[in-house]
Amino acid sequence: MTSHIVPGLEARLAIATAVAKEAGAVALDYFNRRETLVIETKRDPQDVVSIADREVENLIRARFRDAYPDDGVLGEEYGLEKGTSGFTWVVDPIDGTSPFVNGMPNWCVSIGLLHGGEPVVGVISAPCHNELYAAGLGLGATLNGKRLTLDPSRTIRNAVTGIGANNYVTPAFVGKMVESLLEAGGNFIRNGSGALMLAYVAAGRLVGYYEPYMHAWDCMAGYCLVREAGGWFHPFPTEGERLTKGSPVLATAPGATDDLRTIAGL
Repeated sequence: MTSHIVPGLEARLAIATAVAKEAGAVALDYFNRRETLVIETKRDPQDVVSIADREVENLIRARFRDAYPDDGVLGEEYGLEKGTSGFTWVVDPIDGTSPFVNGMPNWCVSIGLLHGGEPVVGVISAPCHNELYAAGLGLGATLNGKRLTLDPSRTIRNAVTGIGANNYVTPAFVGKMVESLLEAGGNFIRNGSGALMLAYVAAGRLVGYYEPYMHAWDCMAGYCLVREAGGWFHPFPTEGERLTKGSPVLATAPGATDDLRTIAGL
């Protein structure tokens, strides 16, 4: 299958896949010697960053700058470099830094690509699990090369939903979100990486993922994966400065969309 919607998309998907593998290997090397890292905090003591995040993002930016110098790049650590091609790469070098620095495997490298405000490429590398998720608009979604297709019979009541929370949202809001899901007959997990949980929605491991405030670099790759696997996502505002701000994120398998939209109020 080829994409006739976005010219040259297959080439960008191939490069994104290669870059995610390379970046994942570098991140994994840091993970395996994480006791040497100097850990800093950002907004609060739960919001951490290390040299690994910065080095991996610099690597990804350099690769895309070489391959597509006219493309824009938005990354968690270094912000937005605007481009002129109409394409913008959206990158989280290590999503799940807290699990990463604490020795848990629930982290990933997330690389998305926007064109016309839509996520048209999504690649997520989870090195500790030896998993690579990849998707392109009209090209389908894969996990380690195997096609992903969501099962419409799975709902919040016979499968598990992922949720996310951070200090942009009040504890009361998070508590109500969990309460509403449980009251509707669902159950939940949170593994510390929103991007990875979105990949799990595409893989059918989770029936949905909801986070009331999330940034584009955390969700764009996952959104592309979920859509290409046959799921639905709540649109993320990408026009102008909105791209760099947070927004509610919800992605679902077909059988969970109505329930989770009601719970999330979206």
